[in-house]
Amino acid sequence: MKNTLIHFKQHPKYDTIVSWAKLISITGSAQIIIQALGFASGILIIRLLPVEEYGLYTLANTMLGTMTVLADAGISTGVMAQGAKVWQSKKELGVVLATGLDLRRKFAIGSLIISIPVLIYLLLHNNASWLTSCLIVAALIPAFFAALSDSLLEIVPKLHQDILPLQKNQVSVGILRLLLIGLTMFVFPWAFIALLANGIPRIFGNIKLRKIADRFVDKTQKSDPAIQREIMLIVKNILPGAIYFCVSGQITIWLISIFGNTIAVAQLGALGRLAMLLNIVGVIINILIVPRFARLQPRKKDLLKKVLYTISLVLFINMIIILLVVLFPTEILLILGNQYKNLNMAMILSVLIGCVNLGTGVFISFSSSRGWVINPFLMMIFNIFGTVFPLFFVDVSTLKGVLILSLFGSLWGLFIYGGYTFQKILKLDN
Repeated sequence: MKNTLIHFKQHPKYDTIVSWAKLISITGSAQIIIQALGFASGILIIRLLPVEEYGLYTLANTMLGTMTVLADAGISTGVMAQGAKVWQSKKELGVVLATGLDLRRKFAIGSLIISIPVLIYLLLHNNASWLTSCLIVAALIPAFFAALSDSLLEIVPKLHQDILPLQKNQVSVGILRLLLIGLTMFVFPWAFIALLANGIPRIFGNIKLRKIADRFVDKTQKSDPAIQREIMLIVKNILPGAIYFCVSGQITIWLISIFGNTIAVAQLGALGRLAMLLNIVGVIINILIVPRFARLQPRKKDLLKKVLYTISLVLFINMIIILLVVLFPTEILLILGNQYKNLNMAMILSVLIGCVNLGTGVFISFSSSRGWVINPFLMMIFNIFGTVFPLFFVDVSTLKGVLILSLFGSLWGLFIYGGYTFQKILKLDN
């Protein structure tokens, strides 16, 4: 036994295995805490808000995602790709970050101009008053402004694999959010209060995140036109697709809010909370694997091995999750409360969609980190087919109908992005 242990320690891969085991255990433990806090906050909101208020909350939260995607438009992808080239230089990485932040602020204005009128229309269409609609829009602002820089600032410690401070910050934000929601929802069960309780902690987290990033960058650097041009090349390729995905990615919520009712919107949002537990896998992959993938030399064998290992892990985890949901749907739905107890089939569909999207997200992250971007107009043609084709076969005024529509689109996206990623890798030299 002792000789076996000595032989194992002498294996050339021993240090690598130990290093990865430590990283995964630390990162995984922290992510479990972070996701548990986020999940608890979400469940509190679901249980304490009236169904109609939760429907409005879901509409606003969905639009926040749209606003964030439009404000990014591929900027974070460009910053990751450019930052990976100069990550060891504080000065050059500072230039890349400053350029990305400057671009993000400009894009944020356009995002607000487009998104706010649409949100107000959807809220009014779902029987919200003008006062409630204005309060909800105002309550989104803290979270939106924090999101403008969050994803860019996180790139810096991720490239340096300085994970622990990043996760401590995320845990503190999660605790503060849970406390605020717990203190406010019992007394003020309104959608705009829930949005404020969700957004204010992100402002504090954003301030701490800047301090973490400042250790690795020269914060005195200014935006550089040459770097901006490089980032904008990626943005020009991603932006049409980002605009399309803002529509296609949220189409289930928008369709059910227009053709269905507020209760159906609330049910869809509540089920989405359960599927969000899959985020823990995606976050760990984005923190530990994607930055390393971005830094790999462009050799087919190395990149292909990394992708296959990661996808195999995701597939295994997805199979376990789907099995649990199929075996225990009633017990899992008890978490959401009695108002959502009869959604067994809808929950299975929702979790299946989340599993497929997790795989798609991995392929997108890998491709983006290498600066590989599908021709946006070709992508839009593919995805319009994936969205429009099932409309002939499903009833989008029902919860089940919009979930089937979403599942078809998710599977189509997995096929497109997975195929593209493997195509780019297989073209490389060994």
